[in-house]
Amino acid sequence: MPERDVSPEKGKINLPMKPKFIWTILIVVIAAFSIMSGVYVVDQTEEAVVLTLGHYTRTTGAGLQYKIPLGIERVYKVPTKVIQTMQFGFRTDAAGANSVYSQKDYSNESLMLTGDLNIVDVSWIIQYRIVDPEAWLFNVNNKEKTIRDVSQSVVNQLVGDRAILNVIGAERTNIEDQSALMLQEIMDDYGMGIQVTTVKLQNIVPPVGEVQDAFEDVNKAIQDMNRLINEGKEAYNKEIPKATGQAQQLIQIAEGYATERVNEATGDTARFAAVLTEYEKNPSITRDRLYYEMIEEVFGLGTPVDIVDKNLKNFVPFKAVGGVTGGEQ
Repeated sequence: MPERDVSPEKGKINLPMKPKFIWTILIVVIAAFSIMSGVYVVDQTEEAVVLTLGHYTRTTGAGLQYKIPLGIERVYKVPTKVIQTMQFGFRTDAAGANSVYSQKDYSNESLMLTGDLNIVDVSWIIQYRIVDPEAWLFNVNNKEKTIRDVSQSVVNQLVGDRAILNVIGAERTNIEDQSALMLQEIMDDYGMGIQVTTVKLQNIVPPVGEVQDAFEDVNKAIQDMNRLINEGKEAYNKEIPKATGQAQQLIQIAEGYATERVNEATGDTARFAAVLTEYEKNPSITRDRLYYEMIEEVFGLGTPVDIVDKNLKNFVPFKAVGGVTGGEQ
């Protein structure tokens, strides 16, 4: 049996440790450390590219993942689910409801020459998303600089093909759309592994000075013109339906009057035809009847009638027919 080392001072017994036991503990610790160092976590907004001895092996998604430790496999996380933004002509120091913009001059990015040889200051943003993490990591060096240089080249080309008024006004949306398409084509040729989602022009202004003042006057005139056009359209929409209704009302009244006159004429014609038939049977009797009816109609109007002789010498006694004259019965 091995001898025990008993300390007379402390009264403790020290057992000697065997080398085999020490090596076992050391191996267990190293193994545990190696296993733990191989575990990695991928965020929901990321994908992880795994290299084995420097060569691409696989791409892993979100969650708890494992790689071979001790540097045999290395992991590079890429934010593939995040929309990334680049700014040109300005920089945002603090984003939010009241964004704070850098006061540094970025005119080297934004000053451009238009097709009619005017200088214009254009600021814009691009937004993109990484869709191929392997291509993003290994196909192009200086990725952000490449995207920035290509974007500047594309926007300069499109602005240089147009007059300054078109750049500021009608062609603005067209420039944005064509920039996105051209930028995507070039990025695909480079194998960048990104998808361009947005190109948005932020601010387009002429050079500071008299030119800018003149353009502001033009913009105000355009706004006044649009306002007057809208007011005219509003007045038109208000008056035209009213006039149309009145016209329809007059047309209906006229049509009713025409129908009434036609009916009256038809009735008169029928009545005349009936009288004519009777006249042909008894001309003298019908003629006398018509005469009496005419006299009754004239004297039955209620208007006083004076009958005098043709020489106006005296009133005819018939004036008071049906009444009293001068107190005589």
